[in-house]
Amino acid sequence: MNFPLRRRRVRPRTRLACAAAALLAATLLAGPAAARAPVPDPALAAAGPSTPSRQPRPNFLVIVADDLGWSDLGAFGGEIATPHLDALALAGVRLTGFHTAPTCSPTRAMLLSGTDNHRAGLGNMAELTAPNQKGHPGYEGYLSPSVASLAERLAAGGYRTLMAGKWHLGLAPDQDPHARGFQHSFALLQGASNHFGLDQATSPDKGSVYTRDGTVLDHLEPGFYSSDAFAADLVAELDASRADAPQKPFFAYLTFTAPHWPMQAPAEEIARQKGRYDAGFDALRQARLARQQALGLLAPGTAAHSVRAPLGGWDALTAADQREAARSMEIYAAMVARMDQDVGQVIDALRRSGELENTVIVFLADNGAEALDSKTTGARMLAKYTQSADNRFDNLGSGTSYVTYGPGWAQAATAPSWLVKGYASEGGTRTAAFVSGPGLAHPGSIARAYVGVADIAPTLLDYAGIAAQGTRFAGRRVLPITGTSARAWLEGRAPAVHSPQEAIGTELFASRSIRQGDWKITDNGDGRWRLFDIASDPGETRDLSLEQPERRAALEAQWAAYARENGVILPDTVPYRP
Repeated sequence: MNFPLRRRRVRPRTRLACAAAALLAATLLAGPAAARAPVPDPALAAAGPSTPSRQPRPNFLVIVADDLGWSDLGAFGGEIATPHLDALALAGVRLTGFHTAPTCSPTRAMLLSGTDNHRAGLGNMAELTAPNQKGHPGYEGYLSPSVASLAERLAAGGYRTLMAGKWHLGLAPDQDPHARGFQHSFALLQGASNHFGLDQATSPDKGSVYTRDGTVLDHLEPGFYSSDAFAADLVAELDASRADAPQKPFFAYLTFTAPHWPMQAPAEEIARQKGRYDAGFDALRQARLARQQALGLLAPGTAAHSVRAPLGGWDALTAADQREAARSMEIYAAMVARMDQDVGQVIDALRRSGELENTVIVFLADNGAEALDSKTTGARMLAKYTQSADNRFDNLGSGTSYVTYGPGWAQAATAPSWLVKGYASEGGTRTAAFVSGPGLAHPGSIARAYVGVADIAPTLLDYAGIAAQGTRFAGRRVLPITGTSARAWLEGRAPAVHSPQEAIGTELFASRSIRQGDWKITDNGDGRWRLFDIASDPGETRDLSLEQPERRAALEAQWAAYARENGVILPDTVPYRP
């Protein structure tokens, strides 16, 4: 049976977007002092729980951008036009200490399970699992049945559960989002696809597979573009489910594939970016760092980590290479701008339905910016796509082209942090994120405390009044949620989400880290631990191992304990190293 996509008309900029532009401009003009709104006050922690509200339970909208850079949004220092997301971010709380896994499917596993990816089935990405990891618990390559998903828990608690976009948590029917708690879903099962749907297939060994409510689709609607289709479908799901169960709140999970490679966007969006990146990635990096300081996101004088540039900087490129690189960034910016417009369509729909005021919105990128280069570091991995692509300059960005944007632009986006997607450094795991909606103690603020992606599930369950404890769900034994609810912190009743004594680990592709309070040890995959004070050195530029060997040794012991507790198996081969 065919299930055509629901189409919708792109509307002009909304009042929300105009407000964002005005607020962002005012913030920039006012300078750093005005930009630094207060973070939740530790003194409020002693006040105890707030008076129980008689308001209905909140709705939840979780938006995930794929490979978005830390500073791509205007509210985080970028020049790309993102007025809808900026409005939400500036009205909410920007989480400058938010962290994910170093890549996409492990992050999604933690988001939906509330526990470590090594326990939730994605200890490694399914397609990159090393031989010595295969067959071990936690390395199943899909969201394990040993965890109860956030959608399952919310559905059991009386929520409408809706999903549109990238899944990347299993290909089999019993691993589909419809089988894991989403009552309505339109899903791309794999981790990446042609954004115009040209590689759509009914079997994962032949192309990209899309399902609706668990049924594989045999075609996509003409005119398909990923961001447009996912947003339009979510709006349709919201409308239909509201008509069926108007008394129920909703959990909507909108997971874009933009701006993940291949760099592809509608031609009119690319045309709007023409010439904007001719100065190159080195100039863009400096401009974004300056805007981060102006916005109060970055303290003046903060050291930015040096760039890894084996082929040299912008000036080392030939004129032809610069021309193509600038075009790839134009396409990338077009993807981000289009995604923002589509978020605006969802927000408009919620405003019209009267549900927006009672909706908690969580936005995040799933990892740091992607530095894979289709001509160098990614040549082998992407060869099956690039060899048949039409990458003539005038065709770049169309559905028949296949390009990436490479390490120069990626490191401009992650600055001041070290490295990019795929690494447990700050550049790989610190991502743009914000919370917007009702109940925030300090709307319009910048909050710097550490928050992890595994904290999302217990936070939303807390807001919904649904227990997050226990090891039984729907008659089966499940792993406990190990993330921490951020609700008390967001409401100003707690000084932080995590105790400074709590050790929080990360590992992927043998790149590792452990964070305890403001201290962190990082191994970028070469087997060498480095010690950093993240509070004073967020760029991980000063290794303090020689100055504080006892602290480093203590953190190494914490890493060993984390690895044992979560069944971490370091891979014997690493095919992905951007």
